[in-house]
Amino acid sequence: MDTAETVQICRDLIAIDTTNYGDSSGPGERKAAEYVAGALEEVGINAVILESEPGRASVVARWGNQNSSKPGLVLHGHLDVVPADASEWSVPPFAAEIVDGYLYGRGAVDMKDFDAMLLTVVRARQCAGRIPDRPITLAFTADEEAGGAKGAHWLAEHHREYFDGCTEAIGEVGGFSTHVGGKRLYVIESGEKGIAWMRLTATGPAGHGSMRHDDNALNHLAHAVVALSEHPWPERIGPSMESLIGKVRELTGSTATDAREVLQEFGPAVRMIGAGIRNTTNATMLEAGYKHNVVPASAHAYVDGRYLPGEEDTFHDAVRDVVGPRVAVEPLVTDTALEFPFEGDLVDAMTLALHSQDPEAHVAPFLMSGGTDAKAWNKLGITSYGFTPLRLPADLDFTALFHGVDERVPLDALEFGTRVMDRLLDQL
Repeated sequence: MDTAETVQICRDLIAIDTTNYGDSSGPGERKAAEYVAGALEEVGINAVILESEPGRASVVARWGNQNSSKPGLVLHGHLDVVPADASEWSVPPFAAEIVDGYLYGRGAVDMKDFDAMLLTVVRARQCAGRIPDRPITLAFTADEEAGGAKGAHWLAEHHREYFDGCTEAIGEVGGFSTHVGGKRLYVIESGEKGIAWMRLTATGPAGHGSMRHDDNALNHLAHAVVALSEHPWPERIGPSMESLIGKVRELTGSTATDAREVLQEFGPAVRMIGAGIRNTTNATMLEAGYKHNVVPASAHAYVDGRYLPGEEDTFHDAVRDVVGPRVAVEPLVTDTALEFPFEGDLVDAMTLALHSQDPEAHVAPFLMSGGTDAKAWNKLGITSYGFTPLRLPADLDFTALFHGVDERVPLDALEFGTRVMDRLLDQL
């Protein structure tokens, strides 16, 4: 297995700007899709590029023993990335530079690293005749960073024939190492919170900025945003997080009864992992006004809401109660929360694959704070897990790199993940 190919493919993919602004104004995924399709076609795997609209391209390919009686498996990654402001970065975000053993670039961890691992392993096994004795669907999707309406959800609706017979899937986010109690703990996503992207709107009479305005739209909105940010969402620990907390107690000997205290053992990673025990709301954009001395008649805030499995209805009701009657809540993007049992042959295979490359690995599930294309495959009855295996340095604040400045991945972690994915396919 030439793990150096993983690094080169990842660099090539990062260098293709696939920024997704949430509309159709970006460059799209077509060039990246052509690259992926070409890499598969080069080793004799027929790949199809499918566009939901011009430029918004996904790649789908059938691989493995399509005549096997075993159920099908989806291996998937997305091709789009979130925007990057080059002025904030220490290196250009699409230059794919290697600095001090790290590959820098937008998409290095979300998720062109996994795309590169997957392509490397599939290409090598295809050339060596090591084809899995199981039907495999390879999917490299568009638009995941905007909810997948033009990518995975579109494929599930319009091209479900590529997923017929598939019962399980592997994609992002999980399989990376954290350090708990001096031991390496690899967390595998077995569920993810629901998406509730909302627009808050406050209104009031416009007027001169020098006068008193008790009915000021901006003030109403500001109070609502602060109230949401300070709202004490109650804890609810589901099966995945209960298992994770039990593993942390086992590794640390902690007797703490407070889940939040136990999860602090993850250090900076608690920002992602700790979000799995309660709903969250974060204001991300504001819009109001057009002149310094004019009180605007309306003001808008955009809020990223994430809710736990089973709480979609109560979550939206609670948001409306918190912001109050002066502020309207408009859902813009909603998608379901998921949680799957952390058991079965696929979970065993992921665990064994990790142990093959890191005998000291400990493994546990977690409920991921964000959302992935797993939500689309769920519509087809497919059980999904997040497994992008990376063995990471203890001092790397990895979860801060998702959508962050100077996004980067260690080269040896890329190579480790490639070997793990190869061993995973041996287990299947």
